[in-house]
Parts: sequence; structure tokens; C-alpha cells
Amino acid sequence: MIEISADNIAKNYGKKRVLNGISFHHQTAALGIAGANGSGKSTLLKIISGLLKPTSGEVQWKIHEDKLSPKAIIPYIGFSAPYVQLYEELSVEENLRFLVELQKNSALEDINDLLHRFEIKKLQNSLYGNLSTGQQQRVKLASAVIKKPSILIMDEPGSNLDQKGKSLIRNLVQTYRDNNKMVIIASNLQEELDLCDKTIDLNNFK
Repeated sequence: MIEISADNIAKNYGKKRVLNGISFHHQTAALGIAGANGSGKSTLLKIISGLLKPTSGEVQWKIHEDKLSPKAIIPYIGFSAPYVQLYEELSVEENLRFLVELQKNSALEDINDLLHRFEIKKLQNSLYGNLSTGQQQRVKLASAVIKKPSILIMDEPGSNLDQKGKSLIRNLVQTYRDNNKMVIIASNLQEELDLCDKTIDLNNFK
């Protein structure tokens, strides 16, 4: 069982308050975070994944009854977002190979499986920087799951994807649900939020 609790999370950038009193509790399944552009969705994702400290409030994770801080949860998380970039001067396979060498839960044989799973096998020798935005998004998604994370966090996962790509997102969410893992999706697209069991609307916390 995976659980996350957020207690009165606030975040300021200088004098501007981006998040104000966000509180929620969620356990294993798919959680959606909704809100208009500029509502703080990406900021909240960074906070709950341990990449950014809140101005006030606390995030607490629990995996199989073990309580973990946002910093301690980082190894369990796979993260995909438009602002997370891979190495443009490396090929698709080289990027994935580099990530495998950094991870404890992945192996070189996983790369071929991911290339097929995300339908990027024909791109394996192409430079990442030369790919279209949709192709890059598929590679980003593959890189997010390469270490077999228990928690998958995706910011606007369908960005620049065609219908076949969006079907990959649906299948990915279902796989996590079937395996009692957690998915968190930040989006302002209803079709992506519909994949989730529960949705938090940040517009309600302004």
C-alpha cells in the first residue's frame, strides 16, 4: 500500500503565492491534479516528489507502513514532465542506457522492452535533439519508468502525443493500477483526468 498525505502546503515565489493551503490524502491508485495554467500544478508535483521544498506545510509518504519524507521517497519515483529534458546530443538508446547505469532496479535488457513498449524502436539510433516533440515525449515516458518506480508522476503526459501515444498513457495508468502502484497526473485536460480515481482541483484552494 502506498499513501501520500499533504498538510496545508503553501509555496511562495518572492511575494507571489502559488499554492495556498493544499491538503489531501490519497492511497494506491491514480490521482489527478487539475487546475488552470498557472494554478501551481507543476509546483505541487515538484513538492510532493521531493524536488522542491514548500514554504510551509508538510508532505508525508507511507509505503507498506513505513513513513518516508519527500527526500526519502525520491528513489521510488519516476517523473515525466515537459520541463524535464534528456541529453540532446545522445541517441535515444544512449539516453536510456545512461539512465540504466544510474539505477539499481533496471538492467540493459529493459531498454529493448521499453523501445517496443513506447513504440520508439525505430528511433533508437536517432539523436534525441533531432526528434519531434511527440517522439521526445515518448522517450521521456520510457525514461520515467526505466527504474520500475512504485510511484509514477506525470505532468501533462499527453503533451504533443497523437492518439496512439495517448493510448500508451491509458495503458500505462492501467498497468500501475493493476499492480497496486500509484500514478499522479497533473493536467488541465479532462481526458487525462478521467484516467484517475480521484482528482484535486487547485482552483478550489485559491
